[in-house]
Amino acid sequence: MAEDRRRREFGQYLAGLRRRTGKSQRQLAGLLCALSGVQSVTRNEVSRWERGGRVPEAWLPFLAAALRTAETQLQQAVAYARGDRLAQLPGAAATLAELLPPGDPLEPLTARTGHRIDAAKVEGLAARVHALRLADDVLSGGDLIAPAFRELSAAVTLHREASYPDDVGRSLLVQIGELAQITGWIASDAGRHADAERAYRLGISAARQAGDGPLTSNLAGSLAYQWVNAGRVQDGIGLAQAAVDEAGDDAPGKTRALFLDRVAWAHAKAGRAHAQEALRALGEAHDALGDDGHSEAPLWAYWVSREELEVMDARVFTELRRPLRAVPLLADVLARYDATHARELALYRSWLAVALADANEPEQAAAEAVRVIELSGDLTSDRTAARTRTVLERLREYDDVPEVRAVLDAHGHLLLTGP
Repeated sequence: MAEDRRRREFGQYLAGLRRRTGKSQRQLAGLLCALSGVQSVTRNEVSRWERGGRVPEAWLPFLAAALRTAETQLQQAVAYARGDRLAQLPGAAATLAELLPPGDPLEPLTARTGHRIDAAKVEGLAARVHALRLADDVLSGGDLIAPAFRELSAAVTLHREASYPDDVGRSLLVQIGELAQITGWIASDAGRHADAERAYRLGISAARQAGDGPLTSNLAGSLAYQWVNAGRVQDGIGLAQAAVDEAGDDAPGKTRALFLDRVAWAHAKAGRAHAQEALRALGEAHDALGDDGHSEAPLWAYWVSREELEVMDARVFTELRRPLRAVPLLADVLARYDATHARELALYRSWLAVALADANEPEQAAAEAVRVIELSGDLTSDRTAARTRTVLERLREYDDVPEVRAVLDAHGHLLLTGP
């Protein structure tokens, strides 16, 4: 619903203000208590605001002081969250449709008004695209969506308006495709699924024009992954398999492993009837990763590794309700995982929590649920918010277990902040 979306966007806006002041949710809660003289704001309450579960109208004067923001700006944000059609969220990212030209965004202008560019200009864009990927490793979609949209819009404008030799034009199309993929991923993480799909489709067009098969497959596979997670499972299965087919057997091993992992996930989301297809795709993904006989993997596949494939193995096992296979894998990977990647840690621990619940270990599942909530509290990620709700929903089966009951009593409000 539009009202739910507006509240979530308000929450992301509030979280961004807090992070810019360098405060944690707990620190902000303490400061609000000190400023107001009322000891009633907790970290959980701040988390509820930032997830869009509640709009803190009564606290605006104190929030303005704590976040060093004009109260009128916060009032405007609250009006937006409440559904005022004339209100705009301060500093919110425009939709991608508003930033791209109408019609075919990649159609060059007949009379190009821009200056002539060379390979160095495209190399600079490539460096910014990779910097955005690296930022996504440690930041969430709500933090990165505005700069990602700006970069993609600027790159499309450059393609349409500048002049360049053919080889530079092809390289520019490749970078637009790569930028569209990470922008789509960021938009999806921010809960902006329509914008994400628009970015992915733009990128597919650019990659195909550039003749880059693996990049086309990466974009198609990214869109398939979003479709599957949004409930379009059969469509996602078809598109994920098409991405594998388009890449072909000559694609670098890392990229084929990634595309096959997406096929495995799509089949796992289809349920146990698709278990064999899912497990077969997992095996093929491991075989592909170990195949060094193909060309060097592109830079955008830098994160694909044996460890990441094991995470997908565990996710598939969890989805297929095979906890005895999922739990050891996840525990091993999490013991070695980079602590700066908070979103991925929260996501992977969420699967561990569900697998432990499936293994009839509710006390351990409750402990993992707390870790998931603590990790995701400061993130502007729709993915971690959705997984938190999944974990809490799964724990409800054990609400007679004291440890589980304590988690549900403290954090059950997060179940009310979904789409």
